[in-house]
Amino acid sequence: MSTRLNDYDYELPQELIAQRPLPRREQSRMLVLHRASQTIKHRQFVELQSLLAPSDLLVLNDTRVLPARKFSDDHTVDFLFVARLAPGRWTCLVKPGRKMRVGATTKIDNVGVRVEQVLGRGERIIALESDVDPYARGSMPLPPYIARESDTEDETRYQTVFAQTPGALAAPTAGLHFTPEMLEQLPHTFVTLHVGTATFRPVHSENVTEHRMGAEWFSISSEAVRKIDNATRLVAVGTTVVRVLETATRQTRLLKAVKSTKIQACSGETELFIYPPFEFRAVDALLTNFHLPRSTLLLLVSAFAGREFLLRAYREAIRERYRFYSYGDCMLIL
Repeated sequence: MSTRLNDYDYELPQELIAQRPLPRREQSRMLVLHRASQTIKHRQFVELQSLLAPSDLLVLNDTRVLPARKFSDDHTVDFLFVARLAPGRWTCLVKPGRKMRVGATTKIDNVGVRVEQVLGRGERIIALESDVDPYARGSMPLPPYIARESDTEDETRYQTVFAQTPGALAAPTAGLHFTPEMLEQLPHTFVTLHVGTATFRPVHSENVTEHRMGAEWFSISSEAVRKIDNATRLVAVGTTVVRVLETATRQTRLLKAVKSTKIQACSGETELFIYPPFEFRAVDALLTNFHLPRSTLLLLVSAFAGREFLLRAYREAIRERYRFYSYGDCMLIL
């Protein structure tokens, strides 16, 4: 398996990047990859149940996206509030960075903002004149390939119907296709991983083994563990769930848990970076959206499906005019 970043690249026509969600969540197309036979089928997401066995278990990420995006009052600077360091002090992603060097000031909601430190890659430590809630009247942090500002539709559609635990800076997009009615028909459980900058940080090292993931908080409850232990096949809904399950499985083995226990209830931070080759110990099948070229997400899915097979599937999806990325269609890898 290749560890060269250039080997995880592909060309995508811009018009295939979905700028809006479909009228209904469950209307997405679903590309089905059968790893054993190396075959690809074209299905609809509403057919998901017919491709699963009764003893399969869907594992979904119930993180809730924070309205963490704010603009300066003159609308020239875009802030994404990442982490609160102290009262009135935050780590932010700032665009454009050239306008906000150390000492630069602006206002957000008529509250003064000053840059204290430049951390690199667009990150800044900023100080607010008063300790205000930046999420009040904030907007959904849509990814930059959605070339518009978020609106009221995004407040519901860039959020899964099962979102429970606030803390994410991006949606676990594989879960966006589900409706409450579909979930009622499918055996499932929830874990939590707060999607942060580590997930969507670009890979800059040509040798992917040199890339380092940042830490993201996750949690698995005892109820989820009980359901996981009783399932014959775990279907991870999204790459974030893969990272949670594979992290927890490795922690369980380190704790020398009894053999009958696949996983233990736990919480903490994970920096697990999955790229080919990788030994999957928990996940048996994966439902995921299409991902950016040269990204950690594409590397993870390549590790699960096989790089050549996955890129062949991407070429097929492009030929068939699938919709890509957060508001796009999905694939099921069996």
